[in-house]
Amino acid sequence: MRKKWIAMPSLAILLLLVPIALAQDDVEILTPDSSSAAQGTEEGLQEMQPVMEEVLEEPAPGLQPPGGITVQDKNNDAGDQLIVCFEAPEDTSGIFAYNVYRRETGAGDDGWNLVKMIPVVEPPEFVDGYDPEFPIEPGVQYDYMVASASLEGQEFFGPVQQAQVVSSGEWYHTGKTRVLFAAGIFMFLIFYYFGKAQRGSKMYLRPIAGIEAIDEAIGRATEMGKPVLYVPGLSTISDVATIASLTILGRVAKKIAQYQTPLMVPNRDPIVYTVADEAVKQAYLEAGRPDAYDPDSVFFLTTSQFAFVAGVNGIMMREKPATNFYLGMFWAESLLLAETGSLSGAIQIAGTDAVTQLPFFITTCDYTLIGEELYAASAYLGREPKQIGAVKGQDACKGIIMGFITLALVLALVDMIGGTHLLDWVRNLVTMPIID
Repeated sequence: MRKKWIAMPSLAILLLLVPIALAQDDVEILTPDSSSAAQGTEEGLQEMQPVMEEVLEEPAPGLQPPGGITVQDKNNDAGDQLIVCFEAPEDTSGIFAYNVYRRETGAGDDGWNLVKMIPVVEPPEFVDGYDPEFPIEPGVQYDYMVASASLEGQEFFGPVQQAQVVSSGEWYHTGKTRVLFAAGIFMFLIFYYFGKAQRGSKMYLRPIAGIEAIDEAIGRATEMGKPVLYVPGLSTISDVATIASLTILGRVAKKIAQYQTPLMVPNRDPIVYTVADEAVKQAYLEAGRPDAYDPDSVFFLTTSQFAFVAGVNGIMMREKPATNFYLGMFWAESLLLAETGSLSGAIQIAGTDAVTQLPFFITTCDYTLIGEELYAASAYLGREPKQIGAVKGQDACKGIIMGFITLALVLALVDMIGGTHLLDWVRNLVTMPIID
């Protein structure tokens, strides 16, 4: 057994020696002598010399830097913008962009900040001060420096230029004269209708079905001997829709006090609950029935959104109110409330300025106050001169705007048919550039 282990490695070594010897012979045949190798090297160098001379040419010169910088103060601003212009180089080959640096005068080399990178295809000017990280301070002197940047990131700087001006603000924005004129017309119309309403003039207000149905809905609850449920939205007192809803609540509560109908006002926000309680109490006092006021008619449920909805839905299914009011700000719970009220058989009047919730109220409620109709409802119900004057003034302004739109439509059709440019003067009259 030991002999076999010795013989097998020996046989493998002999088999490996044969190809090694053959390979060594091939190398000796293919390898030239030293003289022929030297001669081949010289010939190769002579052939590569023109190529090397071409590669080792003098490097291309650097990019041409920009020229002089001009700085102007921007008009109609708060003193926080400067208009920076510079001369682009004549030869822009190899230039990818221009890097604009800025520092406060006397800040030293460490004070430079890259405030703008302008592509070479764009005009060599920009308004400095829009970047919130590097604002322009009024009355501060600045230095500017512009560099031509290659695609590889190399920069070739132009001269340092001190700004010719410092930024300063203006008291009046001349580009907003149209806005001032329109605001003046709006205020004039508001005060005009204020005075007209206070003099006792009867003014026409277009009918809104949801507001006209409030008396009918309260009367229905009175005839059936069932309560009225009023939900003033789920938002806080800072929401405009909540304020409008509480104003309407005072008007509704006054009519309810006159009809001696039970009222239920659940609240989600503690502050809204306090204001609603005072509004209802004041309404009963104005109606001459302070003794009929029930302190438990206005109550607080919870601040949790869907827990509040569950509580209100439970009230609707247990108490079976004849009329439900949903006026204010609502979110995802709007459909839950309206569907439950519809199943309970109540007449429902809803109103909100949340555009995303209006479709749910329109499809599930009997009447819906859409958008600004919620704000106008208090004027319709109370008939106070100031509120009516405000509504009429807004309607007059809307009429003026609709007149301009109609005029622009007619002139646009005339321009299309006759090839004229009559619409341009209307556009110039009512439009204003965003950036002067």
